[in-house]
Amino acid sequence: MIEMHEVYKKYPNGVSAINGIEVRINQGEFVYVVGPSGAGKSTFIKMMYREEVPTTGTITLNGVNVAKLKNNKVPQFRRQLGVVFQDFKLLPTLTVYENVAFALEVIEAQPKYIKKRVMEVLDLVNLKHKARMLPTELSGGEQQRVSIARSIVNSPKVVIADEPTGNLDPDTSWEIMKIFEEINNRGTTVVMATHNKEIVNTLKHRVIAIEGGKIARDEQRGDYGYES
Repeated sequence: MIEMHEVYKKYPNGVSAINGIEVRINQGEFVYVVGPSGAGKSTFIKMMYREEVPTTGTITLNGVNVAKLKNNKVPQFRRQLGVVFQDFKLLPTLTVYENVAFALEVIEAQPKYIKKRVMEVLDLVNLKHKARMLPTELSGGEQQRVSIARSIVNSPKVVIADEPTGNLDPDTSWEIMKIFEEINNRGTTVVMATHNKEIVNTLKHRVIAIEGGKIARDEQRGDYGYES
């Protein structure tokens, strides 16, 4: 579960990105975060995984007050989450298998379990046959699938995705969305910032619209609501 209470974020240059957000996202929900460019979506998303810290307010994720988390506790906290980025953030010198396995190696999982679990998630994203390839040998869509596999290999309760289809062509975007739907169907909370009007309007889920750093709209099975 994710809760934000009276959250404000003001940057040192004086820009107020978030202006008093109150929201609750329950375990197992699929939530789109939408809004115009510069509305505060990225800050909203980044505060969940502690890339940004609120100026004031409380953010609770899986029982942890993220706003008060000490810097040395952040890596351990993030192991409870899956985070998927628009630009993949894969390690270029590691194979597909090694990129995914790395997330388990840092928590000192047993080698036998690592091998079994990595192949399970590569099967889910249909990349078992490319386990030995490097990221540079993959298409953009395949790299994003590796990124998703890495994000879920620890079986997180929450996956946070920041524009995960932003750099992909339409057909590939739909393939990626099928994977997110499957992840959500297995009980994982998915929070996704997106500008993709067609996806939001077709694959209906809760929509939180942010404008001027505030929640302008919060609808179950909502529409995108903006010109794409």
